[in-house]
Parts: sequence; structure tokens; C-alpha cells
Amino acid sequence: MKKIVFVFSLIFAATFSINAQDISDNAIGLRFGGGNGIGGEVSYQKALGSNNRLEIDLGLANEFANFKATGLYQRVWNLENKFNWYAGAGGGIVSASGTGIYAAGVVGIEYNFDAPILLSIDYRPEVGVAGGLDGLNSDVALSVRYQF
Repeated sequence: MKKIVFVFSLIFAATFSINAQDISDNAIGLRFGGGNGIGGEVSYQKALGSNNRLEIDLGLANEFANFKATGLYQRVWNLENKFNWYAGAGGGIVSASGTGIYAAGVVGIEYNFDAPILLSIDYRPEVGVAGGLDGLNSDVALSVRYQF
């Protein structure tokens, strides 16, 4: 019985190592969403390894009234074929009632098309740390990026 469990464990481990995802070296695009109103961001992703990356978003928030900059470290896992899911953490600054600093997390799902297009949807909780920000803000967004 121990040998059977061992063989199935090896097969299971080999299956997951074969399904490793490929994330692009660079991706740039737009992120549409917002928690406190409609907002948009220019989004850039830079691969740091085979399954982790840095995302930097610059844009407008709170019905286009405030400037917002966010930096996130993300880890990426393969779900199936071209579907990946990712999670990460980071922070940023926003010009809401003066300058505010916030901590952010992210969890999302993405689809990598055969063309160099990446489509994703994510949820980003943000917690005000300093400045005019307080409490928890939620941000759900749809992103379209060109990969190169």
C-alpha cells in the first residue's frame, strides 16, 4: 500500500511540475474599475521570475478626482491551460484629502490569449495607513494588457 501511495504521489507531483505557467517579461495596458467611484489606471507588469512579478499602476480614482499610484508584488499560479490566478501585496499613495499612504493586497484571475493580449479581473482591498485615508476600501477591476 505504501508503494502505491508513493507512485501516485510521484505522478501527482510530475503533473503539477509539467503545468508550469509562462508569464510574459513585460505587459502594459489599462485597468478599469474603482471602489469609491469609477477610475482608470495605466498598468505595467514586469516578470521577476518564472512565477512572480511586479505590477505598477498609475491613474485616477474617486470619479477621476484623485491621482493614485500603486505597486504590488504578485505570485502567479496556473489553473488550466491559459488560465492563471495570482495573489500579492504592496502599497501606494493617493491624493485624497491631501496625500495618503495605503497598504494593498490583490487576488485575481487572468487569461493569456494566443495573441499577445492578457485579460484579467481582480479584487484589491486597500487599507489607509497615513494621511487622509482611513478604513478599508475595496477595488474590483478589469484589465487589458499587451504582452511583450
